[in-house]
Amino acid sequence: MQLTWNYIFANHDLTQLLLIALAGLYAGTQNTLAGGGSFITFPALLLAGLNPLAANITSTIALFPNQITSALAGRRLAAGSGNISLLQLFCLSITGGILGALLLLNTPVTIFAGLVPWLVLVATVIFIWGTFRKKPSHKDHSLPTSVLALIQFLIGIYGGYFGGGIGILMLATLTIAGQSVRVATASKNVLAVAMNTSAVSLFIFSNQIDWAAAIALAIGGIGGGLTGSWLVHRLPERVMRGFVILVGIALTVWLFWRQY
Repeated sequence: MQLTWNYIFANHDLTQLLLIALAGLYAGTQNTLAGGGSFITFPALLLAGLNPLAANITSTIALFPNQITSALAGRRLAAGSGNISLLQLFCLSITGGILGALLLLNTPVTIFAGLVPWLVLVATVIFIWGTFRKKPSHKDHSLPTSVLALIQFLIGIYGGYFGGGIGILMLATLTIAGQSVRVATASKNVLAVAMNTSAVSLFIFSNQIDWAAAIALAIGGIGGGLTGSWLVHRLPERVMRGFVILVGIALTVWLFWRQY
């Protein structure tokens, strides 16, 4: 057992693990308040020495307990929309998540590293759009059931592959489909768990996982969930979102600069 723990923690010193845990703490808080925690954990893991593929997989696994907590907290509010039930949306999310995760696991590290700056750029734009867009009235908008199903399936694939900005995408889609923002927030948390359950169930067998970093992030993320629950009525959401936007822009510029 001692040899196993020594092997797991061999690539990180205590200071680095504490910094990763702090990143998890902020990310868990951010996810609870506004979403976008992966914008914090992904660059933190890159700076810790992980390759982009390992950082993405490790981040997904580490933040999963935080997502479960958020989904359980709002499960009573979660619902379907129109003629499509929450269970149907849940199944679409699981299926899409599996396809996205399989696609990621079969993407060579070098190819994924080349895609990462573009994925982060897209996710950052989505997050900025979601932050500043005018929130639609759920009474005045609707989406055909088939369109909502297709969009949710595609979001599931994207979520299983990378996942940055999936919360904003689902929140926008569900509100346009007719849900109130409060219900849509609870629904997207449940659906995010669905697609990430698919991804985690496949990623758990990957040799790309840095377990020491994942454990540190997970501990920080759980603490962040509790912190976020306490801050939700005390800290302006715009402060948290503004910081995530700055991180996203800086990360995008840094990744493109490093690659080119």
